[in-house]
Amino acid sequence: MSLDCGRKQEYPQRPSCEVKGHGTTGAQQRDRSGSQGTGRIPRGQQDQLLAVIPCNDVRLQPRRTKLYVCISMVICLLLCCLILFFFFPRSVTLTPVSVLSVMVYFTPNSVDMQVTNLINITNENFVPVQIADFTMQGLVDETVVGHTKISNMTAIPSRSRKSYTVQIDLPLEDKGLNNYCKSTTIKIHTLFLKLQ
Repeated sequence: MSLDCGRKQEYPQRPSCEVKGHGTTGAQQRDRSGSQGTGRIPRGQQDQLLAVIPCNDVRLQPRRTKLYVCISMVICLLLCCLILFFFFPRSVTLTPVSVLSVMVYFTPNSVDMQVTNLINITNENFVPVQIADFTMQGLVDETVVGHTKISNMTAIPSRSRKSYTVQIDLPLEDKGLNNYCKSTTIKIHTLFLKLQ
């Protein structure tokens, strides 16, 4: 191994040293002009110097970059699917259970009926649901004869079902229906009532 110290033609103001011998590479033989041969850069010159890194340097080619990108994409896709699954709105179903009672009152001009109905409201969502307005109407022969509206009924917890009793007043003021319901010649009066 030989040591040749002297001045180079490229940088006449700075001395440089070349180390020649076994096991040295071209990168080790080059002059580090910014460090003035010491391997350290002075504080005043940090912003003025540029580091040159060869393209085949291992630091520029991380080993698992594709793996990290694929894993992060799969995690983002999984999070999006979970958010859509839990927060996507599902329907709130209302199912009639039974008619609990029907009370009929006869007045001179009309027949008044009070229908008490039991309904189930099922919430399939993962968040609670507040029922703001609940409206029910009664129909006889496709004619609306009465309706009821309940405001701020209740909140239904997530993934649950609640039963409610709803009462609706149906005054029958039609003369034909009035005469039919008050007729004494018919022993059993059948009236088809539709609640919706």
